[in-house]
Amino acid sequence: MTDLVLSVDVGASAGTTWLALTDWARQGEWMLGTSVKVVEGNGRSVGTKLAAFTGIAGIGFTDTMEITGWEPPVRCSVRHLGSLVQGTGVFQVVAKGANRSTFVWAEHLRLPFGLVGRLGWPVVRPAFALGVQQSLRRFARFAEDYSVGDR
Repeated sequence: MTDLVLSVDVGASAGTTWLALTDWARQGEWMLGTSVKVVEGNGRSVGTKLAAFTGIAGIGFTDTMEITGWEPPVRCSVRHLGSLVQGTGVFQVVAKGANRSTFVWAEHLRLPFGLVGRLGWPVVRPAFALGVQQSLRRFARFAEDYSVGDR
């Protein structure tokens, strides 16, 4: 298992940041190479299942997740159900005042491909973290401009 925890400061209230974060259909606007859709449930409660496709030109993989914790506007926990991505994730919003917040992305993942995955992770991790950090910066801009009417 490996942990990855990254965060970004957002110039928006915790409530707005939460709404932007959990607007699953629009996650592709800020998450590099990823589109998300609700495949079961309402997208806003425990038991909801999400499918996140990451790739380019139809080549990639789907990360299926189930929401295991739903505490608006603070925390959404997921369990990764796929054969490639397994483990848990937590999306947390920390209020920093009326118009500021921090979004924390945490993953506790079981590495795929056995020994090859464990040996390769130290090489892949910096690039993976860089991609997630770039996505988080894009998320901050997305959340700062987010309007519920955009949904």
